[in-house]
Amino acid sequence: MPSQRMHSARHTALVAAPPGVVYGLLADAPRWPVLLPSYVHVERVDLDAGGDSLRVWQLHRGQVRSVLARRVLRPRERRIEFGLRDSLLPDAPTSGGWNVSPDGTDRCRVTLRQERPAGPGGTPGALEAQVRAELAAVREAAERWDRLDELLLSFEDSVYVCGSPEIVYDFLYRVGDWADLVPHVERAEVTEDRPGVQRTVLHTSDPSTGDTSVSEAVRLCFPAAGRIVHQATVTPAPLAAHYGEWYLEPDARGVRVVCAHQVMLREGAATPALGAGALPADVRRHVREQLGRTSTEALALARWHAESALRRLR
Repeated sequence: MPSQRMHSARHTALVAAPPGVVYGLLADAPRWPVLLPSYVHVERVDLDAGGDSLRVWQLHRGQVRSVLARRVLRPRERRIEFGLRDSLLPDAPTSGGWNVSPDGTDRCRVTLRQERPAGPGGTPGALEAQVRAELAAVREAAERWDRLDELLLSFEDSVYVCGSPEIVYDFLYRVGDWADLVPHVERAEVTEDRPGVQRTVLHTSDPSTGDTSVSEAVRLCFPAAGRIVHQATVTPAPLAAHYGEWYLEPDARGVRVVCAHQVMLREGAATPALGAGALPADVRRHVREQLGRTSTEALALARWHAESALRRLR
């Protein structure tokens, strides 16, 4: 039988960051959603001495694709070899690798190569564009390495509910109803083309300023695990990226409900967001207070719904 024709692409970029920093970014896949905008969610399924297995949800041509990845990590050589199976293109498995090599003290050369069967995966030009876009996103993220302590913000809010985890989860899942239930949500639009994959557009108000903002997100819902993760695709200033998760921790009496956030602040956002004289620390505090206020408002309403339902049953 004739061998299958393959499409391949290989590109190299000069990155203004130390090679160890870039390799660390590539190896630490669960952090990608807040650093690389196209990644919605990454779960490490397995980890051993040779590498890891990942379940990756990524935005690709406007669709959310689910990819199973097996990686071989070679930290000494700063190389990562991978194989991918895409839920949207099951007949076109992809193989490839990353290679990071020094180019001076605080610079390196990063090479990405990919190869997949011709046909279902599209044209050679499409693969070329995909490789170039992936490489550009990694370069942009890596070149912020010396400012990440200032730009990244992680925090969580939680509430304990003496009620049913199922009712709490249902409230969080039905985000399309929040305009009638959650005071800061003025309008909510939700589409769910595939079970558990939601696209949302929320129009929200800030009671402290009266301003209205619009955010768009992809939400992945895992009812069996009591989790909903979300990745913003359109963010209000001063956010450059926003990845979050709702998760439930049930016990014998009820359930702890947690809303966790990982945020990348937009560079140079202090003055546009808060006025002349504002410092990055002021932006961090503002974002923490604003997102915390909306989170605790939704958490309080989730508790009220679940505990009201429990009282009605008594």
